[in-house]
Order: sequence, then structure tokens, then C-alpha cells
Amino acid sequence: PDALPANDASAKGISKGIFIGSSGTVVFDVQNGSNAITAKLVIDGVTINLSSTVTVTNGQPYVAPFTGTYNGQPVTVVFSVGVGGTSPTVTTANIPGHPNAVFTIVKETSTSLIECFEGTYNSTRPETGVFNIVLSRAQNIWGGTARAVTGSTSTSSINGTINSSGTLFQSNNGSQQQIGTLTGDVITGSFVDSNGRTINITGRRTL
Repeated sequence: PDALPANDASAKGISKGIFIGSSGTVVFDVQNGSNAITAKLVIDGVTINLSSTVTVTNGQPYVAPFTGTYNGQPVTVVFSVGVGGTSPTVTTANIPGHPNAVFTIVKETSTSLIECFEGTYNSTRPETGVFNIVLSRAQNIWGGTARAVTGSTSTSSINGTINSSGTLFQSNNGSQQQIGTLTGDVITGSFVDSNGRTINITGRRTL
């Protein structure tokens, strides 16, 4: 992990995440070993460098706008994290051409590397869409969002557990259902949802 032990229970440090609308990753570096306050947003393979001038005040939640440019237009992403590094989130985002971006952000610690995966799904509904998740092998958990690509602006929150063999599970009617397998940096899987539809997923680690 890039996160330093001194920041494990602090608003300072590293937070990583994924977003849908269209697809990408983000990493926030808030005074992690230096006074730098930066973020790197990657949208469909294009990197946008962001920065903020708001420093951390001990004992206070951290809320700051991170700004930069994308295709010559201003970008603003407001990032917040609670005292002790709790509940990192993007509260608002103004990204030209991406008005409905939905973020899932997780704080990384010195003992828990956060990995970000971008992927797709298809189902026998029929439907295709984006399937992006973050996971921690150290904590055996994953979570993220899914959205159909047919002009939809609504997202579905998804989450579950991952075991030491790389098998991903999610809750389905009170039981744990296997949905995929992580091999190296690639996730693949096929499962039947609660409506009897077969869903195929595939994803690759991009952060």
C-alpha cells in the first residue's frame, strides 16, 4: 500500500475509488508523507491531475475542492473524509461531459491495499452495462457500482466478500452467492440473479 502507518486513523493519507459515468478511477493523496494535496482522476484512459489548497485540521472532518482541467474545461471534485479517516466520499463532481458520475471511495491503510477494477456485464434480460468495484484482499471485502449502458443514469450498489482463494460472493436472499473469481488482476464470473437471469461479468484491475 501507498498509505503510511501514521495516517491509518487520520483524514490524511490515501483514498482510492472507482466511478461510473462513464468509467474510471480516482486516487486522493492528502498530505500522505508530504504537504502535497493532489488527486489523479482517470476517465476512459485519460488522466486528469487535480489539486487542492485545503489542509487537514486535526480533530476536524476534511472537506476540500480538488480542481484541474479536462479538454480545456475546468473540473471540480469535492472530496470529504471524516475524523479518523472514516467515510471517504465525493460529495459533488463537475466533470465536463460526465454529469452523472457516481463514485465509490475507500480509504487505504498501511495494512490494507485498495485495488480498483473496471469491467462490464451482460445478462439474459438482455442488458449490458458497466461493473466497477474496489476491493481489499486484506479485509476480504469488495464493493462498487453497476449501471446499464442504454442511457441509464441510475446505478446499483453492489458489495460482498472475497475469500483467500479469490472467490467473490454477494448476498442473495440471505445466502452468500458466488459471482466470480479473481485471478491475478482479472475478475470473471457467471451467476443467476434473483430474477432468474444469467449475468456474466468481467473486469480488470486498473488502479
